Amino acid sequence: MTPWVGMVPVDDTALAVTDTGGTGTPVVYLNGQFATQGYWRRTIDDLGPEWRHITYDERARGRKSKTSSDYSFEAAVRDVDAVLAARGVERALVVGWSYGAYVGSHWVSRNPERAIGAVLVDGAQPYDWMDEAMEQRVRKLFRKVALFAPLVRPTGLLPRMNAEQMAESNIELGRLGGEKELSAVLDAITVPVRYVLASGSSLGSRGDEQETIRAGLDPVFERNENIRLFAKVPSNHGAILKKDFRAVSGAVREVAALDPAGH
Repeated sequence: MTPWVGMVPVDDTALAVTDTGGTGTPVVYLNGQFATQGYWRRTIDDLGPEWRHITYDERARGRKSKTSSDYSFEAAVRDVDAVLAARGVERALVVGWSYGAYVGSHWVSRNPERAIGAVLVDGAQPYDWMDEAMEQRVRKLFRKVALFAPLVRPTGLLPRMNAEQMAESNIELGRLGGEKELSAVLDAITVPVRYVLASGSSLGSRGDEQETIRAGLDPVFERNENIRLFAKVPSNHGAILKKDFRAVSGAVREVAALDPAGH
C-alpha cells in the first residue's frame, strides 16, 4: 500500500485524509475537538515507518475538510468508519486525544471485532461536569473565541463553525461524558485500552477541575481489566502531544503487542 493523501466523501461533506500506507499495524488518529491532524506529527515520527498511520481532519477542521450540516458526536463516530472503509482497513488501533478520546472510546466499545485496541489521551473521563452554570461558561468562552476567528481560521487552527456550533459541540460532549453515560460505554469495552493522562488545567478550566475529572477514571480501572493507566505525564492538556508524545507512542506499542491476531 503506497502513501495516499486525498479527500474522503461522507454524508454531505468530505474529509482531508493522509495515509502513510505500508503493511504495518494500521493506527488511526482522532483529533481534539477543534484540532488538526498535524498535532500527531511527533507521535507518528516516534513510532516510525513500520506502522501504517492514518490521520484526518474532522468536518470543517483544518484547511481542506469541508463544512457540514451535522457536527454532532455521532457524526464524528461515523467518520471513523468512513475513513477506514475508504482506505480499506478492516481492523485498526485508534488513538484519540481530548474529544478524539471520547470518539475512540465509543468506536471501540461498539466495534470490538474491528478494534485492535485504543490509546486515549487525556479525554474520555466519566464525570458530571456539564451543569447549567458550566453551559453558560462554555457559551461565553466560544463567543470570545469567535471574535478572533477571522484572524485564526486561515491557519486551519480554528474550525469553520460559528460560536453557537462550537459551543453546542462542547456542551454535547459534556453531557455524553457524564459519569453514568460514559461509564456504560467504557464498561462495555472488551479490547485493550491504555490511558495517557496529563496534569494540571486546560483551556476554560479553573483550579483543580481537570484533576477532579481525571479521577473519575479510577472506578473504571477497577471495574474493567481491559482498561489501564499507561502513564500520568507532567505536561498539561494542551501540551501533551508536544511534550509527552513518547508516552503516547509507548502506549500504542503496548496495546499492539496485546493483539492476538498480531496485525
